[in-house]
Amino acid sequence: MRAVVGRPLAEQDLVERARRGDVDAYAELVAMHQQIAFRTAHLITGNAADAQDAAQEACVKAYNALWRFRSGAPFRPWLLRIVANESHNQRRSASRRAGLARRAGERPVSGDAAPSPEATVLAAERRATVLGAVNALAEPQRLAIACRYLLELSEAETAAVLGCRLGTVKSRVSRALAQLRLVVGDD
Repeated sequence: MRAVVGRPLAEQDLVERARRGDVDAYAELVAMHQQIAFRTAHLITGNAADAQDAAQEACVKAYNALWRFRSGAPFRPWLLRIVANESHNQRRSASRRAGLARRAGERPVSGDAAPSPEATVLAAERRATVLGAVNALAEPQRLAIACRYLLELSEAETAAVLGCRLGTVKSRVSRALAQLRLVVGDD
């Protein structure tokens, strides 16, 4: 089955083709979601190099796990959950390497290839204040806020990415917004 010229195949069709071993169909799926996968990984790892590695590794793991994907389910949240898991693994690994480097008396290498577009946009003083306040949140609240407002994921997608219930996402976002209002204030 080929796409009509100018009209991409539906995501579910691509998933089913990829499950049958069509590598080109999987490549199309990855292309559809590569930006959000990288942004999710960058959010968790904190730097571009680790995020790139995590996103690529997650795409390979997702391909190898396609047989576990539930037919008819949305692909993006499933993929982003794998990206989030791989990103957490990457961050833990980087922390261990940094700890070893400190103990060995070396300076750790950040791995950042270039500042993220978000960091460039958030250069204004007010935005820097907000970013600082978000970064000061506990990790569960920080990730919930980042998924909802920086990555613009739905509550259901955020729940899938973070591996928690929808109600948990709602309460984390609510608590985080309350804390941010105290720090930043309402205008």
